[in-house]
Amino acid sequence: MGYFAGKVAIVTGATTGVGEGIAEELFHRGATVIITGRQFSRAQQTAKRIDPTGQCVIPMETDIRDHLSVKALIDNTMKQCGGLHMLVNNAGITGPHGINICDYSIDDWNDVINTDLSGTFFGLKYGIPAIIQSGGGAVVNLSSSNGIVGIPGIAPYTTAKHGVLGLTRSVALEFADKGVRINAVGPGYVDTPHMKTLSTEIREWMANSHPMKRMATREEVANTVAFLLSDESSFTTGVFYAIDGGYTAQ
Repeated sequence: MGYFAGKVAIVTGATTGVGEGIAEELFHRGATVIITGRQFSRAQQTAKRIDPTGQCVIPMETDIRDHLSVKALIDNTMKQCGGLHMLVNNAGITGPHGINICDYSIDDWNDVINTDLSGTFFGLKYGIPAIIQSGGGAVVNLSSSNGIVGIPGIAPYTTAKHGVLGLTRSVALEFADKGVRINAVGPGYVDTPHMKTLSTEIREWMANSHPMKRMATREEVANTVAFLLSDESSFTTGVFYAIDGGYTAQ
């Protein structure tokens, strides 16, 4: 499982949830992993849990809504680790639920779009040159099952995740012959620690919305991301991998 030995990865929004699971998987496969979050203390706690030695999981405070913060993340990674080979643009928010677009506040719209879509753009803008400088590598962007379907009441999130998919495909074409592969994954509902705080009724509804009648595990998402980052998918770029138990096949 050490085939990422000597490689450096960044996983944004990795203090909890899916991002934490991805960071942990990349660490177990041998990578040095930079994990980011808006609160440095939470990033420190997660890094210490994954790697008590503090040598191979490194926390960095980053606000992906701020392009200068993302640039600093990439610059600091290059200085501290000597390279960047893998980037996972995971950080995102769903925003308020159950609100039609006419009632959605401008501030909430901007927060979702700036986090989920602009944050991914900033990661690509500053991360790709660093990956090229480091000899090439791969990027995985986190879209969603909402990236190819619509769900009422969360239009900004759905819009952003559709945008992530379009961004992935365009940028993959721009760098297909330059040693950088860019792909996207689209999880359905994932059984994260946050999900466990919800009521049994809501959890059952989420699970049953998938034809497989359960939610994904964090490990299942992380394994797919690791595959797309690895040389095992060396002829794969510009694709969307659904990890949704058949949700978008309905």
